Amino acid sequence: MKDVLDELAAARRAMGRGGVPAGEAYTVELRRRYDAQVDDVWDAITDPERLRRWLKPVTGDLRLGGKFELDGGEHGEILRCEPPRLLKVSWLYGPEADAWPGTSEVEVRLAPGPAGDTEFELVHAAVVGEPSFPTYGPGAGGVGWDLALLALARLLAGGGVADHEEFGNSPEGREFVRRSAAAWGQAHLAAGGEPGHVAAAVEATTKFYAPDPT
Repeated sequence: MKDVLDELAAARRAMGRGGVPAGEAYTVELRRRYDAQVDDVWDAITDPERLRRWLKPVTGDLRLGGKFELDGGEHGEILRCEPPRLLKVSWLYGPEADAWPGTSEVEVRLAPGPAGDTEFELVHAAVVGEPSFPTYGPGAGGVGWDLALLALARLLAGGGVADHEEFGNSPEGREFVRRSAAAWGQAHLAAGGEPGHVAAAVEATTKFYAPDPT
């Protein structure tokens, strides 16, 4: 459990405002350091075989301007690709999302650290309305990215293919979700969220990602 919670604590989280082609957006922002060289981290976030091991299987035209689709239904277009420093994609979910282009984008920036490590930054900007943001707050996307970046850390450390469902159903995974949702609640408060709304959003996010066992 300790190594999992250490990975959770390694990230700095923020909620902010940004812009996407569709207009003003909320952002969830994650910054952390990986003990791996920048070329290795770049390869892990762009190579289909390695993406499958920590995120999800991916198909499509994986080059600038190409379109991709993940096994879970997330899909989009590769908007910027500047190896090994910057990757930016549109990020839509489900077939109905194509009716709202330009509403969600993910940008990842990498920078070499002083000790052969890598500074990693992920910003997900999305136009979010009812009911997602009022109900869940930044944890709606933030917890999912926390889970993904935990799996990426394990891959970079030599781990195998992530089983997200198995981890999510384990006591370790449920505790990770609970603490991740609480951390995003703190980021929400820091961005000016009303305490009662933030508390309700943290509770809703926790139940969404780690529902009570039946």
